[in-house]
Amino acid sequence: MSTPNRVYIARLAGVAVFDPNGDQVGRIRDAVARMRPTQRPPEVVGLVAEMPMRRRIFLSINRITSIDPDAVVLGSGTLNLRRFEKRPNELLVLQELLDRRVQLDSGPVGSVVDVAMESSRGGEWALTRVAVREQTSRLTRRGHLHQVEWDRVRGLGAVGDNRGTANLLAVLEDMRPADLANALQDLPDARRNEVAAALDDERLADVLSELPEHDQVEILAALDRERAADVLEEMDPDDAADLLNELPPPEQDVLLDLMEPNEADPVRQLLRYASGTAGSVMTSEPVILPPDATVAEALARIREVQLSPAVAAQVFVTRAPLTTPTGRYLGMVHFQRLLREPPADLLGGIVVNDIDPLRTSTPLTEITRRMATYDMVGMPVVDRNNRLVGAVTVDDVLDHSLPRDWRDRDAAPTPSATDDGTLDDD
Repeated sequence: MSTPNRVYIARLAGVAVFDPNGDQVGRIRDAVARMRPTQRPPEVVGLVAEMPMRRRIFLSINRITSIDPDAVVLGSGTLNLRRFEKRPNELLVLQELLDRRVQLDSGPVGSVVDVAMESSRGGEWALTRVAVREQTSRLTRRGHLHQVEWDRVRGLGAVGDNRGTANLLAVLEDMRPADLANALQDLPDARRNEVAAALDDERLADVLSELPEHDQVEILAALDRERAADVLEEMDPDDAADLLNELPPPEQDVLLDLMEPNEADPVRQLLRYASGTAGSVMTSEPVILPPDATVAEALARIREVQLSPAVAAQVFVTRAPLTTPTGRYLGMVHFQRLLREPPADLLGGIVVNDIDPLRTSTPLTEITRRMATYDMVGMPVVDRNNRLVGAVTVDDVLDHSLPRDWRDRDAAPTPSATDDGTLDDD
């Protein structure tokens, strides 16, 4: 692989990073440039890569041996895994420049859609060219794309509030919700709220579920109440209940009243349970089928794309009605058992009920102990009349067993940068 002389940075977003042995260590999320006091374009000092567990680290440009559209390869040496933190005189190119409203020397006004970095003969990388989409008053026509030198663009040096979100969203659109949530935490609050508000309701609901509680509340508060209620409707009831629990009761009532009754009712029910119990952490929408359903029907049901792996791992069998609270709970069938049985067999003939279900008042410590004892991915929750009211899955247990700030990037140790742009441990 060879490194081109000029690289457009938005095209690097999401590109895999490999060590000298060919092992993938992360994906590129941004480039770091150092502002200079003269009129010279900013110097690119490195790239930001996202590692497993959503840790972002700094990769010095001097450590990178090759860049192409499919891979960034590092040279030999120890990879520093301390979390990246931007210094005051540094610029995150995609985060801070993409969608910036600027003016060209030739007159047109437009927004930044990409920025190129270019290497000199001495090996120094700098931001040299800017791709700017000209604004047009015609909604059905895209403006002309200009690719011009850095010094021919006005408005790149000062931070302003005149940036849109379309191009940044285009870079972020292929991220998993957890990764997008991580990226939002890197943005200033106003920019974060702006980008979040531009997401559609379903996408924003998924992202909110992956954010720390304080960020969830701030983003929700920045929306008008009708939009906030629409987003809550798209969330899983247990996630919506967790978020509403962070709000004052009067605000909870307002948002619940704005939600569709069939969406609000399961959330209201979850809010009634005491914190730290099965009732408060369960999902009220597990996969439920009657005993006369076939194995084929059950397999088709758990294939539905909106189901999380933990929810789709088992089918709960009950008498009618099949929405919580159901008729009498009969038992459950794990998906591995479904794969071993003839498609035409009935669930009533293979149902398992030798493990006592949880009660809504079962504490989290007991839930954890029982799920570990029986190697369960999910367990049923029933009321005093043996009606299924929900299920606790392993992700519910993990989410409520970890420290409250486990999603918060600010809770983890942060790195410091040395003068040469690399990161060192203290």
